[in-house]
Amino acid sequence: MLLVTLLLVSLIAYLAFEIIPGDPTTMLLGSDYSEERAEALRESMGLNRSVLVRYLDWLGSFLHGDPGTSYSYAMPVREVLRGKLAVTAVLSLMSWVLVIGVSLPFGIALVRYQNKPFGKLGVSVNQVFMAFPPFFLGIMLTYIFGLLLRLFTPGRFIPFSESVPGCLAYLFFPALAISIPKIAKTVKLLRASILSEMKRDYVLTAYSHGSSRWMVLKNHVVRNALLPVVTYLAMSLADIVASSIIVEQVFVVPGLGRLLVASISNRDYPVALCIVVMIASVVVIMNYLADILTQAIDPRVRLS
Repeated sequence: MLLVTLLLVSLIAYLAFEIIPGDPTTMLLGSDYSEERAEALRESMGLNRSVLVRYLDWLGSFLHGDPGTSYSYAMPVREVLRGKLAVTAVLSLMSWVLVIGVSLPFGIALVRYQNKPFGKLGVSVNQVFMAFPPFFLGIMLTYIFGLLLRLFTPGRFIPFSESVPGCLAYLFFPALAISIPKIAKTVKLLRASILSEMKRDYVLTAYSHGSSRWMVLKNHVVRNALLPVVTYLAMSLADIVASSIIVEQVFVVPGLGRLLVASISNRDYPVALCIVVMIASVVVIMNYLADILTQAIDPRVRLS
């Protein structure tokens, strides 16, 4: 089903770019456009063939590691994506690590201290951060940490080739802008799941054996409560990749986001299609891994 889903995703993405109004030849010819020139260019690019034939040719080349040639740059798509793919991948991975590293302990802490000032204040603050979109947080972080505190220079991205620590330090702030709303949503989901599990009969049994609230929470409840959270975290990685497209514009990060926007505007469909298929593949593969991890956490899922 994973392979079938990826095949359908690629087909739908390919057809979607065929439906979008606009002709690549118009963008390429510019002021020299004429119907005769456009027709000749379509023939040289293979655009006058049927959609199904072009899709099968593209699919065969894509599976062999060749996603085609960029219309705008007149070079292989692999060369166009080189460097930019690494930047977006590192940014997305940093954001995801922040989500996991912060939300899990914070969500457990909110349950442990739910009747104390920390728990009540934490729930309120979490609700506020959950409402902020990543691009707004990106603007605020740029103003506070870039312009006021001068911890980084907005718009001055440091590439990996120049300085790996400097690049990671610059990417930390866009990663923070992406991860904060996801952290808040994960915390809310985890807290609700734990509180629901705390009402189960096995919790009362653990209490009757003399276990404290913290011991019950740590040894029994958290593992069962993680099932919906694991699924959400897998899905959140795809959302993080999608969010990076917008946040990269705010922080002027030369990743896939800026390239995707430019490719769609310029009708550079080979580049745009490759990026969309890669993002969709992340969604499908992460769902697959989440299913495997869910079965590992809860044997009942595997047995059923």
